[in-house]
Amino acid sequence: MDRKVLLGVTGSIAAYKACELCRLLAKKGIEVQIVMTGHACELVGPATFRSLSGRPVALDLFEEPSAAVHHIELAKSAPVFMIAPCTADVVNKLAAGVADDLLTTTALAFTGRLIIAVAANAQMYLDEATQTSIRKLEARGVMVMAPDSGELACGDTGPGRMPEPVVLVAAAEEALRSSEALKGRRVVVTAGPTREDFDPVRYLSNRSSGKMGYALARAALQMGAKVTLVTGPTALPAPVAEKLDVHEVISARDMCAATLDAAREADIVIAAAAVADFRPRITSETKLKKYALTELAEQKEGETVITVELVANPDIISQLRELREDLLLVGFAAETQDVDDNARQKLQRKGLDFIVANDVSRTDIGFGSEDNEVCVISGSGQTRIAKSSKFEVAWRLLELVAASRVC
Repeated sequence: MDRKVLLGVTGSIAAYKACELCRLLAKKGIEVQIVMTGHACELVGPATFRSLSGRPVALDLFEEPSAAVHHIELAKSAPVFMIAPCTADVVNKLAAGVADDLLTTTALAFTGRLIIAVAANAQMYLDEATQTSIRKLEARGVMVMAPDSGELACGDTGPGRMPEPVVLVAAAEEALRSSEALKGRRVVVTAGPTREDFDPVRYLSNRSSGKMGYALARAALQMGAKVTLVTGPTALPAPVAEKLDVHEVISARDMCAATLDAAREADIVIAAAAVADFRPRITSETKLKKYALTELAEQKEGETVITVELVANPDIISQLRELREDLLLVGFAAETQDVDDNARQKLQRKGLDFIVANDVSRTDIGFGSEDNEVCVISGSGQTRIAKSSKFEVAWRLLELVAASRVC
């Protein structure tokens, strides 16, 4: 694996954070080549980055390096180009295809994985021109890491702080991963929660954020698979890739229909979504008024009790197994007690090839967390994956799936 990163530094006060980012990348054994804009040099001296990276810093379009065409050779020198911090000015230049210095000409010639970590005044970040540019870049497959919120250098408060270096290092390491373990395979991943409406305002759902499913989709893409992501409502930006189809759904019945349709031509289905087991038997087309519900209520032990009838949602995994005996099926068991035992029972009951057991009673992993810790169980044994990022868990899981006899 070519563990090299181009690190572009632009003229944001957050340029000082790029020093720590460079140091952490180098500590991970990643070769870092720095490309700086002129404005960045006003904030942090190139000598600092030269010391941290152990390499000359690329500064000027017309300097005389050994390469015949400097920006073209730079663009070919690494599989990942991360611009951190990336000012609103550079965001808008990249979106418009402007190439007027070494950094932007290199970005225009770059064909690998481009990651930009925005750092700007809140109003400049939220301005429609910048937001339009971000949408354009994401549509082209650029990974745009939204800024953190907080107090800014100018004294304002809001979104605009560059993500912390440890977060950016994790993104760079993820982008550097590559494998052909699933090349030519068609993989369906379900992700996120479902919502079951009571009325147009209220619904029944769960705490799933979708992060595990989205990590699985990204990992499968980087292993060479063609991926269909069937996702319930989440706050996550869908990955953008040539070999990715995204189907957004709301209810369990929507997810069932979309998953069964996608599974007809799939090799592997990974059911990571937290599908609601039940839905209200009757759904109102208009908002249910509190006073109307209260009239139907009973008084029990001093409390107003309203009874809602629920019906079972379709069992997606059982229908998948009925649809295709040859599908490799991976399920998830989100448990709060007897985690491994409950997962093994589900593995056998549903005819799964693998099941991923995770303890959702813990607050440091699982629902809403960036990390997970799981036990992957199959008919031939089990493998524990220690606490790590959800992408790392996804990668390890897919390695097990790709190496299995069934696959």
